[in-house]
Amino acid sequence: MKNLWNDADAEKMVADYAKKGVGRDLALRVYTTRLLGGEPRLVLHGGGNTSCKTRATDLVGDEWDVLCVKGSGWDMAVIEPQGLPAVKMGALLKARGLESLSDEDMVALQRSNLIDPASPNPSVETLLHAFLPHKFVDHTHSTAILAIVDQEDSKALVATVFGDKMGYVPYIKPGFDLAKVAAEVFDADRGVEGLILDKHGIFTFGDDARQAYDRMIHYVTVAEDFVAKNGKPQTAKAALPAKLAKPSDIAPTLRGAVAVARGEGRFDRMISDFRTSDAIVDFINSAKIADLAGQGVSTPDLSIRIKTGPMAVPAPDADKLGDYKAVIRGHVEAFSKDYRAYFETNDALDDVKRIMLDPMPRLTLVPGLGMFGHGRTLKDAKIASDVGEMWIEAVRGAETIGNFQPLSKADLFPLEYWSLEQAKLASNKPKPLTGQVVLVTGGAGAIGAATAKLFAANGAHAVIVDLDPAKAAEAAKAAGNNSIGVGADITSPAEMRAAFDKAIAVYGGVDILVSNAGAAWEGRIGELDDALLRRSFELNFFAHQSAAQNAVRIMLEQGTGGVLLFNTSKQAVNPGPKFGAYGLPKAATLFLSRQYALDYGAHGIRSNAVNADRIRSGLLTDAMIASRSGARGVSEKEYMSGNLLGQEVTADDVAQAFLHQALAERTTADVTTVDGGNIAAALR
Repeated sequence: MKNLWNDADAEKMVADYAKKGVGRDLALRVYTTRLLGGEPRLVLHGGGNTSCKTRATDLVGDEWDVLCVKGSGWDMAVIEPQGLPAVKMGALLKARGLESLSDEDMVALQRSNLIDPASPNPSVETLLHAFLPHKFVDHTHSTAILAIVDQEDSKALVATVFGDKMGYVPYIKPGFDLAKVAAEVFDADRGVEGLILDKHGIFTFGDDARQAYDRMIHYVTVAEDFVAKNGKPQTAKAALPAKLAKPSDIAPTLRGAVAVARGEGRFDRMISDFRTSDAIVDFINSAKIADLAGQGVSTPDLSIRIKTGPMAVPAPDADKLGDYKAVIRGHVEAFSKDYRAYFETNDALDDVKRIMLDPMPRLTLVPGLGMFGHGRTLKDAKIASDVGEMWIEAVRGAETIGNFQPLSKADLFPLEYWSLEQAKLASNKPKPLTGQVVLVTGGAGAIGAATAKLFAANGAHAVIVDLDPAKAAEAAKAAGNNSIGVGADITSPAEMRAAFDKAIAVYGGVDILVSNAGAAWEGRIGELDDALLRRSFELNFFAHQSAAQNAVRIMLEQGTGGVLLFNTSKQAVNPGPKFGAYGLPKAATLFLSRQYALDYGAHGIRSNAVNADRIRSGLLTDAMIASRSGARGVSEKEYMSGNLLGQEVTADDVAQAFLHQALAERTTADVTTVDGGNIAAALR
């Protein structure tokens, strides 16, 4: 592993932070923490921590000996000084004399001794850092180290690889007990330059930031070299179908299978992130992949991300996709059954009240293709995929020099169901559309953009489709929540299909369609050119049908229902003069929405329409407003507020109607009027 320390960079960071009142110790602690956190083979999504012992001044000017240690929620790769909260050393050191200390009391002790009470919770391994006498302490979950400690004979192997330079600590759940034992191991041989924690990771330490960092890189490199030089031949590969299915062929089925059923057609859906590379595929094509996945996680903290380990499924045969849906669901059911048994068996061992997490896998390995990370958000799904890559690296190394044997699942349970993690879960309230994917056509227009933004604010990831890809991207950025923009001519079936394929590629599927795009042409119906009328039908009817067909295709594969929402306009029920080219296809689209409600209600797919009028947009431009108000013989202001409420209706009002329909779980074949009140357009 390359040592990234650079004197000039280190001194620049010291100088920059000095201007902000940050001392040299803490500045260098930030510098090396970022070096460690930027390397995924060392630290990934919270899997590590660092500290330094220094002096700090509290709010009333008193100076204290403190431990600045990584705080909960901070990413080591981009950490700032405030991500290393200062804790008074005296109380931490005094705690070593206690015979026991519960996790809750440990956290209370640490928080009550913070210099800044607004700081994040210090790391669960704070006491371990404190009990070691060194000024700087580094901790990572190096995949090379894990290859060595995830073995049956790990203690002997550690001695072989590192000699007397590293102490060996048997596995103990992170917290007070681990801190005491680790300190005792160091005290037994104070000449060691670090500690190897069985089934867990590595600590190194030093008198300055560089020494601790150099030792980390050195001993990780020693482990890497050992794995490289002592490897055995690769295991046999599994047989693959002659013709593999594509990831997009199975993604919706898999995504639907891992959704958590909440009863009566309700689901907590997942986002799926597909990840592949030659290295990933080579590893998961192993004939042993199902056994390796069943062994569990390479280091205990991964249980927070991928539960008890990955789920491995067979390679999908492109010629037998009809049968593969049952294969996937069978594997998910087996994984869920095993997880429930794991929870019930271990939960029964004491009287602690716990809430069982959902039993669905968070990482699926598919030979021949790659892997899918699953999560309630795209961020969580990507984290699962990131973790999957490091799991593969650690397991590959372990199998190279021996046999992968990680922490037992019984020992894993106390960490996955750590009381403090349970408290976090209890306070984590998902948004109404968390885990769902919405595709919006005409997404860069006023109504489409407002709808996408509102849905994203309520937890959905939005796929914003528009003829102009730059505007689609801009609207996606405005919507936020990892939404994406896609350029497409929705009157082209191929481009419409490609837009939905993009939704599958990024998120794994689609749950909600807002079929919104449209355009209007004026002229008396008896004098319209046929080509113009056909053009209007292509955009204002057939494009809606094409979008709905693609959405239903995916929703049926997912098997978790879905929602089709159509913008039909008041023209569908209350035609205006010289607007037949627009009103006729919109009337057809209104009945199209009802036909989908009729044909697919049994599959849990709801279909509703919004009947909106006089919304300032790309369709109803200033020029169009002038024309339509003139046709009705009223002023523009009177035209825009010509309703029972006497108020102009906005794109945001339409977005609210779409959101209501998306959330109204027992409503289908509905038409919601959003026009401020127009009796002539009101439905019976």
